[in-house]
Amino acid sequence: MARRTFSIGGVHPNDAKISRECAIKALPIPPAVYISVAQHIGAPAKPVVAVGDAVKVGQVVAEPGGFMSAYIHSSVSGTVKSIGPRKDLAGNTQTYIEIAVDGDEWLETIDRSEDLVTEIPEDSKAIIEKIKLGGVVGLGGATFPTHVKLSPPPGKTCEMLIINGCECEPYLTSDFRTLLEKGEQVVVGTAIIKQALGVAKATIAIEDNKPEAIEHIQKVVDSLKAKSGKYAGIEVLPLMKKYPEGGEKQLIDAVMRRQVKSGGLPIDVGAVVQNVATALAVYDAVQKNKPLIDNSVTVTGECFPQQANLLVRVGTPLRFIIDHLGGVPADAAKVISGGPMMGKAIANLDASTLKGTGALLFLTEAQTKRQPESNCIRCGKCAEACPMGLEPFLLNRLYKAGDVDGLEANAVQDCIQCGCCLYSCPAYIPLLDNISMARGQVMGIMKARAAAARAAAEAAKAKSE
Repeated sequence: MARRTFSIGGVHPNDAKISRECAIKALPIPPAVYISVAQHIGAPAKPVVAVGDAVKVGQVVAEPGGFMSAYIHSSVSGTVKSIGPRKDLAGNTQTYIEIAVDGDEWLETIDRSEDLVTEIPEDSKAIIEKIKLGGVVGLGGATFPTHVKLSPPPGKTCEMLIINGCECEPYLTSDFRTLLEKGEQVVVGTAIIKQALGVAKATIAIEDNKPEAIEHIQKVVDSLKAKSGKYAGIEVLPLMKKYPEGGEKQLIDAVMRRQVKSGGLPIDVGAVVQNVATALAVYDAVQKNKPLIDNSVTVTGECFPQQANLLVRVGTPLRFIIDHLGGVPADAAKVISGGPMMGKAIANLDASTLKGTGALLFLTEAQTKRQPESNCIRCGKCAEACPMGLEPFLLNRLYKAGDVDGLEANAVQDCIQCGCCLYSCPAYIPLLDNISMARGQVMGIMKARAAAARAAAEAAKAKSE
C-alpha cells in the first residue's frame, strides 16, 4: 500500500542524512553565552536582569514584550556581564544578554532526574500557563510562541493535533535522534498538548525513511496506551518521503486530506501542528519545570569530518561549537543555519545559537556554486514542483516588471520559501531569491493596509462615541 503524502507539488532531493547514527551528546558549557531577546516570532522580550546580577540555570532573564512574545531564561549559571547590541547570524544587530559562566547551578524547582513522568495534568489552562512560563516556542523553524498556538481564537476549534516528525530537509537528523532517544518524553508531551487543546485525536507523522523511529514510537504509544486512557487517540502515521512534507499546510494535507486556503491558518481546518522537539520541550516544561534552555543541533556536511548531534545551551557561540568539533574545514565555503533548502547562510560565526537553531551545515564551493542563469524555456517544472500550487515562472516575471498588484493577485504571499522551484528549474533562474523579495514587498503592503484599516476603524469608533 502506497504511503500517504501531500497532493500538490513537491520534490525528492537526496536525503544526505549522514549524521543519522550520531547519538545526541551534551556539548560542554562555554565560558560565556549571549542570549538574544528576539528569538521567537513576535515582540522581543524585555530584560529583567541588570549587569552584575547573579543568575542560575532556568532563571527568567527577559519577560514577554507583548501578547505574541515569549519568556527567555538563562541557560547557564553565572554573572550578567552586559546587556546591549550584538550581531546575529545574519549580521543584523539585536539586543543580547551576556552571561559569564560560573559553575552549573540550576534552579531548585527544576527536576533534573531521568524519571519518566507519565501522569497527564487535567487542567488545560494550567498546562498552557506552564508552557508559557517555560518560554516554549515552535522548534520546527517558525519559533511561534507555543502557548499562543494552543489557545485558538473564539469560533475556531481544533479537531486534530499533528506532531511533525517528518524532518524532510536533507542532512538534518536531530529530530530523528530525538524520536529514538527521547521517544517516551515526546509521546507524553503529545498527550499533554492534546489535553491542553481538549482534542481527542493526535497523529505523530514520520516519513518512511525513518523506519527505526516509526517502530520505536509505535511501541511507546502502545505501551503508554496500555497504562492510561490519557494516551487514547494518539496514532503513528508513516508518510511517503517527499519534500516539503514537514511544511504545516503540506502535513495537514497528507494527514487530514484538508487544504488550508490562501491566507488561512491550520486552525481554520481544525488542525494544530507542533514539532517533535516542541513536544519534548512541552514535556520538560510541564512535567519537569524545565524551561527551554537547550536544544539539539545537527552539525554536518560531507566536508565536515566529525558528524554530530549535540545538546546545546541556548546562547552558545557558534565558534565554540565548531571548535569543539575540530574547527571549520579548509574546503568549507559556506555555513548554513538549518538545511540546504530553507536554511539561511551564516554571515557571522561569532553569533550565538537561538532556541530555534537546529543545524549547522557546512558546504563546499562546488555544492554552493550556482550555474549560469539562462532563459526560461516555459517547461513548467517550477509550477509542477510548487507545493502551494503557485506559478513561480509568472511570479518571477511579475517581480521583474515591478507589478506588485499582479504579485498579490497571484498569491505570492502564500509562498513558503521552500526552494522547490529553484531546485527544479533547468534554466537555473534564481526563482527563490526573486520570489522571496517579491513576497516581502507584498507582505509589507498588506500589513500597512491592515494597520491603516485598523486605525480608520478606531478613529470611526472614537468619533461615534
